[in-house]
This record gives sequence, structure tokens and C-alpha cells, in this order.
Amino acid sequence: MTSTDTLSRFDAKLLQPAKLGDEPPWAFVVLPRDISAKLPRRGRTTVDGSINGHAFQATLEPDGQLSHWLRVTAELLDTAGVGIGETATLAVAPAAQEPEPELPADLQTALAAAPDALKTWNATTTLARLDWIHWITSAKQAKTRAKRIGDACEMLAEGKRRVCCFDPSGYYSKAFRAPAPAE
Repeated sequence: MTSTDTLSRFDAKLLQPAKLGDEPPWAFVVLPRDISAKLPRRGRTTVDGSINGHAFQATLEPDGQLSHWLRVTAELLDTAGVGIGETATLAVAPAAQEPEPELPADLQTALAAAPDALKTWNATTTLARLDWIHWITSAKQAKTRAKRIGDACEMLAEGKRRVCCFDPSGYYSKAFRAPAPAE
């Protein structure tokens, strides 16, 4: 856990998403806006936290409403001894260092084929790489994702270190939302 001056505690009900798909049950929590406001950015951000005293590290997603939401895995639910629909005590603080994001295979392949783009990619910050990846992976269609990868390689090859025209919070574009809760 990071220093206590940035640690925020709150109680929240663990909600089940309306659409689970074929994956094991999981829950989510939307952070109170005042807690989210203490985090370093409105886009994806990594926190060190605890749920009912059990530590975790997770990357919060923007909810499009100037806050964040946390995915609580089935494993973490089990470890914390809490179930979907129950109230848990959470604590979050910005991670001391943002971890390097996982590079999607299609982006990795494209960067490997574009040496100038790869050079700029390697010279960017972790947060800039997180935004590039978020922009690409937030595409809803494969065609859009492929176009974004091509555009990213072009922009990076031109020396652009940050993705332009991308609102990582989703507030202005309304591109991001927390899952809809099951009724």
C-alpha cells in the first residue's frame, strides 16, 4: 500500500454486471466521485488497494462521469470473503509507479514492422503508452481497431509521443462507462 496521506477509504456495495458472458462471476464498484478526484488522472490509473483488509493492485477504468470503476474478480471476492450484493470496505491509493501496460499482440506486430514508430513508442512515458493502448483497445469494431493501429504507427513514426484527440476519461466523448448492474 502507498503512503497513508493519499489513501482513501469508503464502503461500497459490490454490484454484479448485467452481462457476464461465459466468464466466472465478478463484481464491480464505482468509486465515489470525491475519492476518484484524489487520483492522479481521470483515465485509466493503477491503484494499490484493499477490500475488507485484503490487498490488491488493479487498474481502474474511467466511468465517463469523471470517476472510475473497479472490477473485482471472483478470486478477490473469495479472498476477501465477500459476495456480490454485499457491502465491503475498500481503500485505494495511487500506485507508487504505474506498471508497464501489456502490449496487445496486434499492436506489437505493427510496431515491429515500423521501426520509426517503435523508436518513438520506446521513448514515450508509461502513461502515454497506456493512453495509446486504451485508445486502440476501446474500438468497438475490428475495422476501427485496425485503423487506429495504423494511425498510431503513422503518428508515432512522425514523432508524436501522445495520442491526439482522445479523451481518456470518456467524459467528453461518452466512450467509457461502468458496466450496467444486474437488476
